Amino acid sequence: MKVKTGLGLDSHRFVEDGDPKPLVLGGLVFDDAPGLSGNSDADVILHALTDAISGITGRTVIGAVADRMCREGIRDSKAYLEVALDDLGDWRISHVSIALECLRPKIDPKVPALRGSIAGLLGLTVGDVCITATTGEGLNAVGRGEGIRATVIVTATAGS
Repeated sequence: MKVKTGLGLDSHRFVEDGDPKPLVLGGLVFDDAPGLSGNSDADVILHALTDAISGITGRTVIGAVADRMCREGIRDSKAYLEVALDDLGDWRISHVSIALECLRPKIDPKVPALRGSIAGLLGLTVGDVCITATTGEGLNAVGRGEGIRATVIVTATAGS
C-alpha cells in the first residue's frame, strides 16, 4: 500500500462591519460571527482541505481553477473541493486533521457539525475527521480577532 500526505493552509480576514456576507466554515453557515472576505464564500476550511488534496494529486485547484470558477459565478467552495476530489484517481482519503486559529466564533460547540459536514463531503466516517482549535493568543492578526486561519493535513492511500 502507498501512503501520501498533503498539507493545506488558508486564511481570510473578516468582512467589514455591516457587510451581510455569512460565515461559511466546512460547508456550513454560522451566524455568530461575520463572514470572511474573498471572491468566493471564503471557506478557509474547504480551501485548506482543497490545497491539501492538491498536495497529494499535484494539481493546484485553489488559484487558477477556483479563480476561473469564481469569475463564472461559482463561489461555493464545495465546488472547488469536488474538482480536487475528482483528481484523486486511485487515491482514497483515509484521514483528515484540521487545525483552526480564531478568536471568534467559538469553535468547540461547532466541532460535531463540522466533523459531520467534512466527513459527508469526503465520504469518510466522523471518526476519520479531527478538528482542533486555538485562539492564537493575540500574537498575530488572526490571534487579534481579524480573521480565521485553517491548516489541514490529509492522509490518502492507494493500492492493496
